[in-house]
Amino acid sequence: MAGESPVPVVPEGPEQVEPVLLSGTFGPGALLTPANVVTVARLLVTPLLLALILKRGPSWEVWAVWTVLAGTDGVDGWVARRQGATRSGAFLDPLADKVLVLGALAALVARGDFWWVPATLIAVREVGMSFYRSYAGRRGISVPATGLAKLKTWAQDVAIALALIPLAAHHRWLAGGVLWLAVALTLWTGGQYVLAARRPAPFRP
Repeated sequence: MAGESPVPVVPEGPEQVEPVLLSGTFGPGALLTPANVVTVARLLVTPLLLALILKRGPSWEVWAVWTVLAGTDGVDGWVARRQGATRSGAFLDPLADKVLVLGALAALVARGDFWWVPATLIAVREVGMSFYRSYAGRRGISVPATGLAKLKTWAQDVAIALALIPLAAHHRWLAGGVLWLAVALTLWTGGQYVLAARRPAPFRP
């Protein structure tokens, strides 16, 4: 009928066109995606959290802000897996995670709530691993995340959360103990990544 759009015909066989992304999905080069919006929002709110930690110290309000930011860590990745992973998201997501965790650790060290040694060990490993991933990626070496790495992230988040509750002043040993657990997992997984990346790939005829 006049005024109606023609129905596109997809040729079969060798002349078949490349598949088009479904509505609501994004290609690798996309920038403005829902996943990236979540990631950038986390980045923008992180300085507010750090200011609250330094100014107010442990409180339920500060703890709530931390819990929301740490709890949404997997949201952007979950959205990206369903709507299309992007190169920008692959860069921004780990950046937001490290700025959040390392910034919170630095603020708690500045307040005297955490000892600087475990916080520094975590920071050195996280920053060093970021550079190593970049180096390995340029050489075509894959450094995938492991299940133990997720436990490491959980331990870091819990240690910071415990330090931010109002009762933290009376139970610093608890947050400190979990932080040292996070240090052990952080260093262990870092070593695993390096060894796995240096291991030669299996021969495939």
